Amino acid sequence: MDVVTIVGVVVIAIFSITSHEAAHGFAADRLGDSTAREAGRLTLNPIPHIDPFFTLLLPLTLLLTGAPFIFGGAKPVPVNVRRLHNPRRDGALVGAAGPGANIAIALGLMALFALTRALGLPADSHLAQIASSGIFINALLAVFNLIPIPPLDGSRVVQYFLPPSALAVYQQFERFGLLIIVALLLFAPQLQRPLLGAVTWLITAMATLFGVQSEFAGSGMN
Repeated sequence: MDVVTIVGVVVIAIFSITSHEAAHGFAADRLGDSTAREAGRLTLNPIPHIDPFFTLLLPLTLLLTGAPFIFGGAKPVPVNVRRLHNPRRDGALVGAAGPGANIAIALGLMALFALTRALGLPADSHLAQIASSGIFINALLAVFNLIPIPPLDGSRVVQYFLPPSALAVYQQFERFGLLIIVALLLFAPQLQRPLLGAVTWLITAMATLFGVQSEFAGSGMN
């Protein structure tokens, strides 16, 4: 990638991570919990969302250890589940809002990629490369965060369907969740295949929706 493309991809990545966290806050605010708004987190400004571990240390560690992909995140938006109108149901909706925002961004970027093909721009043009890279970043953010390991968003969705006895046990894993996630990323490469497989499936589904499956596969990002 040249400098223009790299800058474009970095901007998309920052916007995508920030939008993910802001979406949690906006959803919670609409469902009765104003904690994120009171903490100044209902913003697309990336600075309030920076987390020393997920935004800086984790991506650097994955880069230095030669991981097959670089992943990071932002500081979790504060949510007080007790303030939600319907804590169990709304907690699941707030959890799903982040991955939902990333899927929406990926769909928007896929529409942009389809436009570059309709205009006859080459697959290696700045716009096509930035769009395709942004699609992969957002698909990865959505799929990764839907893994049902606390405190990832997928665990918030799963908790809605668990009976009280199982829920109490499941919530105990949250204190070890970050350690489990990092350990799986670094020391269980065989588990990375289904993750990347799910990302590929999601991207292929979006490309098919816009009728650019073969063109997107040819771009080298799928």
